[in-house]
Amino acid sequence: RRRLKVVLCSPLRYLWMVLMALTVLFARVISEVKPGIATSTCRPKNHIVFLKTHKTASSTILNILYRYGDSRNLTFALPLNMHSQLFYPFFFASHFVEGVRSRSVKEFHIMCNHMRFRPPEVRKVMPQDTFYFSILKNPVAMMESIFIYYKSIPAFHKARSLDDFLDNGWRSYNTSLPNNHYAHNILTFDFGFDNNVATETPGDLETRAATAIGAIELDFHLILISEYFDESMILLKRALCWSVDDVVSFKLNSRSERTRNMLSPHTADKIRAWNALDWRLYLHFNATFWRHVDTTVGREEMRREVTRLQERRAELAKTCLKDGGAVDPSQVQDAGLKPFQYGAAIIQGYNLNPGLDGPTKARCQNLITPELQYTDTLYTKQFPELATSPYYGSPSLL
Repeated sequence: RRRLKVVLCSPLRYLWMVLMALTVLFARVISEVKPGIATSTCRPKNHIVFLKTHKTASSTILNILYRYGDSRNLTFALPLNMHSQLFYPFFFASHFVEGVRSRSVKEFHIMCNHMRFRPPEVRKVMPQDTFYFSILKNPVAMMESIFIYYKSIPAFHKARSLDDFLDNGWRSYNTSLPNNHYAHNILTFDFGFDNNVATETPGDLETRAATAIGAIELDFHLILISEYFDESMILLKRALCWSVDDVVSFKLNSRSERTRNMLSPHTADKIRAWNALDWRLYLHFNATFWRHVDTTVGREEMRREVTRLQERRAELAKTCLKDGGAVDPSQVQDAGLKPFQYGAAIIQGYNLNPGLDGPTKARCQNLITPELQYTDTLYTKQFPELATSPYYGSPSLL
């Protein structure tokens, strides 16, 4: 007691009081850190594989990854010969990546173009510490979108409506015809599994669903859910140790409301039965998604972070976008920013605010650059000598 009194009455008492205050403040900061987030060891991840699935908001995520890597001069595992996809729907092979055969690239950081997943071949290209993630969407909403977007494939070509196709099922679905995989369990197919299963044999269905789920959980660190896109971006931001600005985005490759159709509950039931494998994948990973939210973020903190993300998106929309949002392709003024149109869908684009210049204009333009144009830009940046070659595009290189 006498020793404490001496300290408090000495000139060192002020230093002692400051140290105590700092200790209390540090303890409060540590107590507010959520489980699973170690701030002292959190380093931004730059080795990333994103399995880009179809009609799941994956083009928006692709833009996020493109912008992140482009701004930091990271190297992308781009499709050989300036293709836009990694030779989908073939199973991925390492030589599909530009620079692998020639060994002109010493390290790949990000792989994110469409492919049919084959883990051993991906690992030949990407470093051992790579972070793997993908995204799923409710197969009911996916099927409505796929039927509009891929109306020209053989399975859909003669169908008068989505219900007409679903009612005929296997009679109009020929697995041997090209591109028909889009019509049946497309998520299962993209992850590298057989998408054709007879629903009349429930034991086989459950076994194959469990096998696919188990393999996906082994290969991927995080599975996002399209219906909860903003929450997904918060999980991704935390997992990669990125900032809000790294994951903020505008919707890309999004359809006009004029080409969306409301589905009846009866039609939804038929879709869930037809895409039974995809439905089981979705149910499982939707549940694990929210368990992940609860254990790493918490619902209240998630709401706060989502609000910050949405506020930042609104700020950028005010800065970047003329009229504040998306427009039909016929209204996109810059031909270089017009999105690719396919099927019966009307894919919307954006116009930049007039008067933007310098870094602000560059950033805004990157936010709205469609997938095909951005892929070409990155290819030219990484392989300038190949991009100007008269021989690029030769199918013999595959």
